[in-house]
Amino acid sequence: MSEAAANLDRWIRTAFVAMNTQLEELYFRQSDRANVEGIGEDIKQRLAEEGRKLIRPLAAEGNTNEGFEHAFNVLGNLGLFMAALRRHELTNPARETQSPFHEASALGLHIGASLGVTPRFATAHLATHNKAIDGVQKSFTSLADEFVFIDYNTMGILSYKRASDALMRIPPLGISNLSTLMLLNNARDALQDVAKTNTILFERLDKDRFFYSVRPYYKPYRVGRQEYRGANAGDFSGINEIDLLLGLCRANDPTYSQLLIDKMLFMIPEDQANLRQCLIYVPLLDQFLEAAKTSAKKDWFQRNCRAFLEVCEAHGFAAIQHHNQLFDSFIVKMSEDLDTKHHEQLTASGPPLPVLARSLERLRDLRAAAKRDDMETAHDKLALLRKAIG
Repeated sequence: MSEAAANLDRWIRTAFVAMNTQLEELYFRQSDRANVEGIGEDIKQRLAEEGRKLIRPLAAEGNTNEGFEHAFNVLGNLGLFMAALRRHELTNPARETQSPFHEASALGLHIGASLGVTPRFATAHLATHNKAIDGVQKSFTSLADEFVFIDYNTMGILSYKRASDALMRIPPLGISNLSTLMLLNNARDALQDVAKTNTILFERLDKDRFFYSVRPYYKPYRVGRQEYRGANAGDFSGINEIDLLLGLCRANDPTYSQLLIDKMLFMIPEDQANLRQCLIYVPLLDQFLEAAKTSAKKDWFQRNCRAFLEVCEAHGFAAIQHHNQLFDSFIVKMSEDLDTKHHEQLTASGPPLPVLARSLERLRDLRAAAKRDDMETAHDKLALLRKAIG
């Protein structure tokens, strides 16, 4: 790591966190906690000036070819800085045609293009690629609730990755292989761990602190002229690999395939490659339905199909839990008490909250194979498999 990169990293982990925390405490003491205008202006300016001073020598260096991890770390630090500027209304894509922070934008675009990722901070920067030093990983603030969110969100992502890794190993083995039973059980156990971390997150995360002091750092902002949506907890390939490999979601569903296209560059390159790989496989659901025509009474079918259905059930349970407890409670219900002047830029992904909620409900119901009259889900096909195993 170059001296300039090390200096920025050190600042992101110390003074940057301290200034954001000071500002959050000021905002949180107001009657309108969503208001940031005219609050802590001296701290905001100091944050912007210190960050720009540290970024200028890095922009001069460019991407110095020290490997993916180094470049991705620098991109994350740039992204955290720009996300904080957005949170504190020092920049806002609604009132600008390009980012006023030119050095950060130029370097972000350079690194993003060279790595094949979006040139802003992504979920991986605060989850799977967030190196802890002396027990503390990077964050925007030192608030306890932000660490609850980061820690258990990361654990959930890692459990999804365990499940997807197990499922990705099945196609070369075939659904009748005894080792496939082990892999299906591995995937089920990993998805049950997702549900456990969701429960802990739901119980420990303070709704007010999350809504007013954590969530606002995940808003859209411009890099150069382009506006990029905010980071999303689903910006990794594992959950979509599970959707597609199980057959609960389909790549030929235009709404779902659009979701894959929209999130592709928010993933690390390794995840992008995994997602492309799983698109070539025949869904396990289709394979079990075909096998049921001739092998439904055979021992291998009975045990492996039962395990497959348990994986589908665990995936659906976690999806319902996340939507109904976390999204609905921590965002939808909290927004009901928010002054309407703050509604326009409420969501991290850009569209108004009711539009986002409908799209997420659709995704939840696909993963849960819910019975719906307005769209096809795997509900009826799974019912046929349940009947086949008695």
